[in-house]
Parts: sequence; C-alpha cells; structure tokens
Amino acid sequence: MKALFIGGTGTISMAITRLAVERGWELYLLNRGNRPAGDVPAGVHQITVDVNDEAEVAQKIAGLEFDVVCDFIVFHPSALERDYRLFKGRTKQFMYISSASAYQKPLADYRVTEGTPLANPYWEYSRNKIAGEEFLIKKYREEGFPVTIIRPSHTYDERHIPLGVHGKKGSWQVVKRMMLGKPVIIHGDGTSLWTMTFNTDFAKGFVGLMGNVHAIGETFQITSDETLTWNQIYAGIAAALGVELKAVHVASEFLAATSHFDLLGSLIGDKANSVVFDNSKLKHAVPGFQATVRFDQGVRIAINNILNHPELQVDDPEFDAWCDRVIAVLDAAKKAARGE
Repeated sequence: MKALFIGGTGTISMAITRLAVERGWELYLLNRGNRPAGDVPAGVHQITVDVNDEAEVAQKIAGLEFDVVCDFIVFHPSALERDYRLFKGRTKQFMYISSASAYQKPLADYRVTEGTPLANPYWEYSRNKIAGEEFLIKKYREEGFPVTIIRPSHTYDERHIPLGVHGKKGSWQVVKRMMLGKPVIIHGDGTSLWTMTFNTDFAKGFVGLMGNVHAIGETFQITSDETLTWNQIYAGIAAALGVELKAVHVASEFLAATSHFDLLGSLIGDKANSVVFDNSKLKHAVPGFQATVRFDQGVRIAINNILNHPELQVDDPEFDAWCDRVIAVLDAAKKAARGE
C-alpha cells in the first residue's frame, strides 16, 4: 500500500508518518524538507518541493499513483482546489484534515458527534475548514472523488505543551511563569470541559482509516475519551513541573478584547466552550481503537523533552508583559470595587 503525505512532519502528522511506516506502508512525504532528516523514518521517499508550486509538484509526481493522499497543511479551500487538480485519478482515497473547531459555536449540546452542525462565526480558520469540507463533499457526491474528512481537536506532541491561553510564540512563556512562581491566566472560571489528545493516540485512529473502505465519503473525529476541566489541565502541568499553580481566572471575553493576538477565535470560537467527544463512529470503523496516553502522562513527556531541548524554549516577552498588565488591572479593579 502506497501513501503520499503533504507535510508529514508536524505535530499531528509525524506520529502518523512513523506509525504508517511501522505498519508497512510505502510512504512518500512531499514538503520543503525543513525537518531534520534524522527525524524521518528510514525508507520514506522524500519529494522536496513547495506544494504551492503546482506545476513543479505535478512534474515531480508524474507517473505516480497512490492508495492514500493526505494534505496536512491545508488552511484555505483554494489549496484543496489545487490538490483536487493534482490528485484526481491518482489516489483511491484523499484524506483532509479539517478541525473540531468547525463545530457550531455556541454548542447546542456539549456532547459532540460528527453530526453536530458546523458553524463558527468567531474564527476564520474554522470557517475555511468548513468551506474545505463542503468543496470536497461536493466533489465526492458529483464525481466520486474518494474523500475522507478528519476532524482533530486539541492534539499535541513531545514538542508542545497544550494550553488555553498563550501568545504567538507558543506555550513556553506560560511554563516559564509557572517555574518562576508567577501567576498564570486561565480563561473563564476554569471549569469548562476540554479534551487533549497525544499525537501517538491520534495516529492509531488515522492510520486505521487509511485504505479503509468504510471511510470513503465519511467524516471522523479522532480524540481521546478523557475529558478534563481547564483547572485540572493547568494543575497537571504544574504538577509535572513540580511547582505550585498560581491561577488567575479571567473572563474569556475580556481576554479576547484586550489581547493583540487572536483569542477571539481560539477562545470564544473554540476553547472556552465545553466539549465532550463521542468517538463511537471511529471505533466502529477502526475496531480496537483506544487512546491510551492520559494527559498527566503526555504532558510529562512533553515537559521533560522541552526542558532537555533549549531550542524549544522560546521566550515571548510581549505575551509575558500582557499577562502582567491584565493581572494588575484586575487587582486594581478589585481594590476599586472594595472602595480601597
């Protein structure tokens, strides 16, 4: 069985690349080749090209056909139109990475299935994912283009610590604040429900859908079955670091209105909403699927790896200063309200 991954070395896709090779897939990666060669499993065919250069891609894949093609780096419907032109008639299955953030906001029911309506007025990212789904389903219905749609939720790996509120440069600054004994911001009151999925668990569901006849024309969400509150998530991070959690709870709307980065989409349009995912459909299609990495286990893997790799410790002074300002403003407001 032969597969082509566009990207294939990211947070979600690297674990899939490794598992697909382990399970005997002949795998091609089409990307710019920016990931160190040692990270890619032996035997993987590398096609080094900018996927946005459609003519060069067409030249490099000339004569090749695949059982599965997946584009892990599609963020706009125009990229899917390009993929359709490139791979129509060249693959038996095209897998599209959409997003669970595409589900309607606010949710009518915190229990989420693949049948939950799609609508997100708060986040352009999610609306583009929805438009991509609509394009591919139209091609499937009208022409039989063999699409499978995948909706991940919050998936992380050993290089990332998943959080609700962080700046443009990732999560390290929040971890650093914890280690320095500084307060950290948790959106809302911290009691909304969320699901974190380690990338090796996601890979088991995804690879199980590759070449799976029951997946053609279908949509699947792939997540852990473990549901936590944001208070539990931040407490788990602090416990892994061996530090005291000094939490400051701030209304999501206030955070979105005062930040210079997109918290409207990522909070109001996503993480501020309680969600519990029903993976029954995936388990019917991939018998035996089960996520086995609990959050407390996965976050320890990530923290230990990041602490041992200084290049992953990216400071974000702008975000750090914003946190200090928000916390100071709230402290001042409390004092003013008490008449102090």
